[in-house]
Amino acid sequence: MTTHNQENESNIDKSIDNKTIDTEVSISIINPEAALAAAAQAENNDVENQQSSQNTLLNVAPSKVKDASEFGKVAVVYGGSSNERSVSLDSGAAVLQALQNRGVDATHFDPKHQDITELRQYDRVFNVLHGRGGEDGLLQGVLQWFNIPQTGSGILASALGMDKVRTKQLWQGCGLSTAPFSLLTADTDWQQVVNMLGLPLIIKPVHEGSSIGMTKVNNLDELPAAYSTAVQCGDAVMAERWITGREFTIVIIDDEAYPVIRLEPADITNFYDFEAKYNRNDTSYYIPCGLSAADEKHLQDLSLAAFRAVDAKGWGRIDAMQDEAGNFWLLEINTVPGMTSHSLVPMAAKARGMDFESLCWHILAQTV
Repeated sequence: MTTHNQENESNIDKSIDNKTIDTEVSISIINPEAALAAAAQAENNDVENQQSSQNTLLNVAPSKVKDASEFGKVAVVYGGSSNERSVSLDSGAAVLQALQNRGVDATHFDPKHQDITELRQYDRVFNVLHGRGGEDGLLQGVLQWFNIPQTGSGILASALGMDKVRTKQLWQGCGLSTAPFSLLTADTDWQQVVNMLGLPLIIKPVHEGSSIGMTKVNNLDELPAAYSTAVQCGDAVMAERWITGREFTIVIIDDEAYPVIRLEPADITNFYDFEAKYNRNDTSYYIPCGLSAADEKHLQDLSLAAFRAVDAKGWGRIDAMQDEAGNFWLLEINTVPGMTSHSLVPMAAKARGMDFESLCWHILAQTV
């Protein structure tokens, strides 16, 4: 799922790069590989581990599963037929390798090439099937019908989370701040949309992830083309107010918010798009995120409330913005987050003291 980026960086404290903030050691992360390396260095540094702060947390408790044989036969489901297939293939391959390295009897299962009923041969499923078919409640319903334990959220949260509009409507009903939006059709009065939401805008397909089909619109005359791009991904298209400010993601595992990550694409006039997420190495990630302890706690609490409102379970990710006035705005929820080398869940877990193999084990252990 995708968030807006900072369009005006004047309010960002650049001094967090490699400097001490209060009692915490700031790690400026220039790319995902450096993110993991920096987190590992911090984990192994006794002095840093002794420093207490909002962003330096205790290590995760040992898993309740002690032996890989307790998992039985595991299907790591990834690939599929959605527009996010390529990302799912990368995520799933990494998860599969991690589990196999830990001795788990894990096998790749691709619904694009295999009959879904073959999942009955497995004891549990690690779902890394991004996008439609795997993240929208469909796979969750099949596995529930087969009575097969699965990672992540169930039918309701998955279906809601894949629908950006209904998620935002739910958050609004719960009194949770989310960026203003409007549904679009081919007959929409574009001027009315601009009058209501202002400019710039972000145009999104309602049922897609990974920034697919999204366009930033700076002028009224760009709206029709942006709508045409988004509608190719499905009939439901939305416009959302562009929030100028800082961009954050909040990983949630076991109903607990992990250290907040601040994202900064190299081109700060654009947004955290597909290229920035998966193909570029010039996006910066910051852990600690640069927020005060109070603001980070507030953002974590807001994200947990948003996660619970959707009835999400196990693990997931909330994307949010902080505007120039300091207000936080929820954007989206991701119930099957990426697990690639560029992905944010492994970064947050590493900052918490969990390497990638331990993270995959921990998520799978939620099914036992």
